[in-house]
Amino acid sequence: MLNQFGKMNKVFLWSIVVALAGFLFGFDTVVISGADKKLQILWGSSDVFHGSIVMAMALWGTVIGAIFGGIPTNKFGRKNTLIIIGVLYTFSAIGSALVNDPYTFAFFRFIGGLGVGASTIAAPAYVSEIAPAKDRGRLVALYQFNIVFGILIAFLSNYLLNNIGENAWRWMIGVEAIPAVIYTLLILRVPMSPRWLLLKGRKKEAKNVLNLIYPNQDVDALISEIEKGHKTHIHSKETIFMKKYHFPLMLAFLIAFFNQLSGINAFLYYAPRIFEEAGLGERTALLSSIGIGITNLVFTIIGVALIDKLGRKRLMYFGSVGYIISLSLVAMAFFMNWTGLAVPIFLFIFIASHAIGQGAVIWVFISEIFPDHLRASGQSFGSSTHWVLAAIIPSTIPFLFATIGAGIVFAFFALMMVFQLLFVFFLMPETKGITLEELEKKLIKK
Repeated sequence: MLNQFGKMNKVFLWSIVVALAGFLFGFDTVVISGADKKLQILWGSSDVFHGSIVMAMALWGTVIGAIFGGIPTNKFGRKNTLIIIGVLYTFSAIGSALVNDPYTFAFFRFIGGLGVGASTIAAPAYVSEIAPAKDRGRLVALYQFNIVFGILIAFLSNYLLNNIGENAWRWMIGVEAIPAVIYTLLILRVPMSPRWLLLKGRKKEAKNVLNLIYPNQDVDALISEIEKGHKTHIHSKETIFMKKYHFPLMLAFLIAFFNQLSGINAFLYYAPRIFEEAGLGERTALLSSIGIGITNLVFTIIGVALIDKLGRKRLMYFGSVGYIISLSLVAMAFFMNWTGLAVPIFLFIFIASHAIGQGAVIWVFISEIFPDHLRASGQSFGSSTHWVLAAIIPSTIPFLFATIGAGIVFAFFALMMVFQLLFVFFLMPETKGITLEELEKKLIKK
């Protein structure tokens, strides 16, 4: 029992440290919401310029980071890529806080976006490769927990810094440098991924790491099992676009596609603006945003606790139904001009549904469905799909709200979640408790 605890204690600690990349992801993504309207007024930007350049540039950086993040993750390793990510976050936070024009601001936000995109590949890949099958779901989901914890801290930070003067926005954005430096130092202490080491022929180093993870198991037998899967592909120049990988490729695309067609990133970026549209004052809107962060954190904890018990598919059912109900209610609130607390309450339900469903599942699921030698490439494809949509959708929100109205926008998101429910029912497989080698046999047509 003590040895088992010691084993899981090491894996849990490494997983927590790596998952801190998710904290920076969540903080970086949402911290801009507190500076949103201040920056638009400061620089006199139009809705289109503000939405597509000032607000969305970090997301375009995330797209590039997601598309190309698989390259360093494969070449230099999961750990070394995570170190680079920490440096990018630090550079972005300090630079964004010191600029005086929207173009330089957008550049530094773009740099931070590169870190976000690459982290969605390297962090889940690393944790999935060190975690035992029975604990893989909750350990990889620690990344998502840290994302929502970062979101909550960003909302809280924005609220506390909102009234410190005309340069409050600089402090809101620049404070991210503190956790970024801490994360970068901590990541130096985790070992390399043993599966990546085996892919690179560094068997002795891989065995040392596996002995730390499995002190009472036959590590040589485990290495043989892993290498057997590698030998099938080692001399072939395979890509995720080959016919036999079409099913996991389609699964990665669809789960990422529906994640963003829920409107989650559009909402997180513009939460204070949406609450103001619903009739709340600026400070009340910021305070309501903290409530969103707390709701997100609480239900993410529930999702992480349940993902290895109930499974990925059942959580997606819960989330899909919750999405449909909450988004429909939000749309009705705007159509019928309900004011006060109606919209915040409905959006709290929306966030709870996301946290227990897509939020808890997406990065776990994508990290499980591709074989070792293509995991980074598969993660890159799923993340790219996610982030292309995450860049496009939020950038259109100020324009869409001003033209067709918030009600139609939220009604469209509700319709998309009906299609997500159909995807879960007809196509999504259950992956809980299955080793990565067994999943490869199950999902890939030889």
